[in-house]
Amino acid sequence: MKRLKKLIIFLVIGLVMVIFAVLGLESIFLKETSSSIFRDFNEVPSRTTVIILGASVHANGDLSPILKDRVDTAIKLYKRGKVKNFLVTGDHRSEDYNEVSAMVNYLQENGIPKALIKTDHAGLDTYDSMYRAGKLFQVNDAVVVTQAFHLPRALFIANHLDLNYIGFAADQRAYQTEYRLKQREKLANFKALWEIALNKKPTTLKARLKSKN
Repeated sequence: MKRLKKLIIFLVIGLVMVIFAVLGLESIFLKETSSSIFRDFNEVPSRTTVIILGASVHANGDLSPILKDRVDTAIKLYKRGKVKNFLVTGDHRSEDYNEVSAMVNYLQENGIPKALIKTDHAGLDTYDSMYRAGKLFQVNDAVVVTQAFHLPRALFIANHLDLNYIGFAADQRAYQTEYRLKQREKLANFKALWEIALNKKPTTLKARLKSKN
């Protein structure tokens, strides 16, 4: 019985420590990046490039609500004269799933000239997208567009890669999967910290810059 009580105590202490670690790391990310995150189009500084981080695409090629809001926000930044061109980065690891082309199609349908769009088909995760944007595509100053819960991690990674990036929140509605994504984000913070500590190289260092959809 005593052993069982000790085991329960240790488990409770361990759980409390994990919770503190998760919340503590989240707080560190927020503290370091909060001054670089904007929500008002009138307040965001002008940058050369807007980086749109990929998210899920439906089987018919339509953007998911989360991704659509990211692309719509980037278009608004462009039309308000806050950015000059686009870097679209996402997952295209197989021929039957292509976040990047879906975003490019949507941008062109909404009046963005193709000549202004660079495409990174190997942005397999946030770290790879940030690393490749700076090191391979030579994007030195940019606005990163994604949802508010995702921006601290994206900008924390960018900061530690010595990239002069700011962020703009793409939140335009409530999302059905938002709670799950926020919980996932807490764990992804540890992955980001690990990648930074190891100075991880992306899954592929090839440019994979495609001119066609």
